[in-house]
Amino acid sequence: MTILGTLSSIGMACGPPLIYADQARTIWQKRDSSGFSHDVCGIILVANITRCFFYIGHPFELTLLYQSILLILSQLALLSLCLHFRPAETTSNPEGIRSFWRWRSLGSYLEFLAGLILVLLVLQFIVGRWAWYYESLGYIALGIESTLPIPQFISNWQRKSCAGLSDLTVLFWLLGDLFKTAYFFVRGNPWQFRITAIVTVLWDIGIAVQRFTYGKPPINPLDDEDAEPMVPRHTDDNV
Repeated sequence: MTILGTLSSIGMACGPPLIYADQARTIWQKRDSSGFSHDVCGIILVANITRCFFYIGHPFELTLLYQSILLILSQLALLSLCLHFRPAETTSNPEGIRSFWRWRSLGSYLEFLAGLILVLLVLQFIVGRWAWYYESLGYIALGIESTLPIPQFISNWQRKSCAGLSDLTVLFWLLGDLFKTAYFFVRGNPWQFRITAIVTVLWDIGIAVQRFTYGKPPINPLDDEDAEPMVPRHTDDNV
């Protein structure tokens, strides 16, 4: 493998998880996670856990498998940070379908993810011998991943603001997904990767347009540099 190929593989494996480092810094600095939709964490976690099972029946580049593992770890850390610094007004539990992915403790999220892994393991033993299952699993995993920017797009649209969303995260989403799309085509990865990458880029462009349309006023109009940081909301059942 050439030096350029090695560097591109390292960038593909480590780049996407590092994209969220500045978002984590922003949340920590502001002591507030309201500007970042933690539904994004859910989409990445579910998509990449499913993608790992797709690898079992349809092995793709190890670089992309490593990417999935690093994304799972990074999103668990980011989700924990989002829950730690969620605003007090968002801690009430909604009812019905709206309560999904709106739990109060990190433990509830881990239980759901463990259940997902268990279901995929059972399916692995029941229908894992058929190629159509893995092909379908690939489209499901990458299809879920292509919806990644949608919760953030909806959140920005509802608030008519991009406050709390890191500019570097928006930039790296777009540049990173453009790089991924080119990488998938050049390296001849399965079509599941190529199609969903293109869809994701289109949503990234939509968020970038929102950033320029809405601007980025502070989360609280009364905030200034000397304002006291928001005290994180703690609950007894947090893990």
